[in-house]
Amino acid sequence: MKFDVPSKLEANTLDSALHVQIRREYCGGDRDATFSLDVNFRVPSGITMLFGPSGAGKTTVLDCIAGVRSPDSGRIELAEQTLFESAVQINIRAEIRRIGYVFQSLALFPHLTAEQNIHYGLFKLPVAERRRRAAAILDSLHIAHLRNRRPRGISGGERQRVALARALVTQPKALLLDEPLSALDAATKAGIMDDLRAWNEQHRIPVLYVTHSREEVFALGERVIALEQGRVVAEGTPLQVLSAPRTEAIAGWMGLENIFDAEVLALHEKQGTMLCRLASAAGAGPELEIPLGRSTAGDRVRVGIGAGEILIATRVPEGISARNVLQGELKTIERRDAMLIAKVDSGILFEVHLTPGAQESLQLVAGKRVWLVIKTYSCHLLQRTSRELL
Repeated sequence: MKFDVPSKLEANTLDSALHVQIRREYCGGDRDATFSLDVNFRVPSGITMLFGPSGAGKTTVLDCIAGVRSPDSGRIELAEQTLFESAVQINIRAEIRRIGYVFQSLALFPHLTAEQNIHYGLFKLPVAERRRRAAAILDSLHIAHLRNRRPRGISGGERQRVALARALVTQPKALLLDEPLSALDAATKAGIMDDLRAWNEQHRIPVLYVTHSREEVFALGERVIALEQGRVVAEGTPLQVLSAPRTEAIAGWMGLENIFDAEVLALHEKQGTMLCRLASAAGAGPELEIPLGRSTAGDRVRVGIGAGEILIATRVPEGISARNVLQGELKTIERRDAMLIAKVDSGILFEVHLTPGAQESLQLVAGKRVWLVIKTYSCHLLQRTSRELL
């Protein structure tokens, strides 16, 4: 493939979005089998989170956008300028794509000071301009006091800020971040996320941010793209994608601890609900009212419920809005850090999360009769992905 540079690469355009439509065969994550990356999505100005399990293809997507790797086919466009297009053999060199990239490993030069690391991408500029830009970004990310210190002499959070500064000082047209905060504590993460959010509110470029963290998605993301085995399985706001997961894969990543097979018994279209019976190894399980889906009576479906969405009562609940009340027996209860995990048999085994205070006030012990209270809209109708059907 020849390398070509469109004449308008430096032109300012109204649409700063990043468009990605690529295919690439590769070996993903911890699996030996080769599978194809096949994605088509748009990243507008603002922060978009690329979310998914290890081996889904997230880093490969970033590498292809940055020009570190080449797709087998497809097209990548940034601010209406073509960076890659297999059909006409365009493949812009990585160093002139104007894309900032912060690797998970940071890749700081250990022998250079923080300021020298930041200068690295500005070698073509006059010295005065390099110093001006470096000073501005050092102040913006609150690391001016580190300018003369080397990476080994600063903390992990400070090194992360230096790596971010090195990417931003080049005034990129897009920014790629590959799990940049994964090794940091919560307080350090929060400070860096605040600074990144503030910087992007001023510059409004497309930012594609790879993460495994639900907290980072909700703290930073304006949009989420969920990737599973090389395919986009969901897109939307964090609330749309993660609070109401549509596929079993996303439900698993997000911690819907209770996932059951069920049969649709009846549709209640006026109420916007349908009645399902959960499958049990012992036969017919309990019935649940769940949100209406594209199903008919007799269909087999999958239902997911978060363990933190289920309430426990020690008496029959009365005068409540929740439509699902199931009687059961508390089989086990154990502590995990600051949380208690209860297993309740209601014809099928449910996992429920609660606080030590709740256990004490309800006097919950194994063998106690309890009632589970589950809101209709805490029940999620799930779709299996192609991987799960194999």
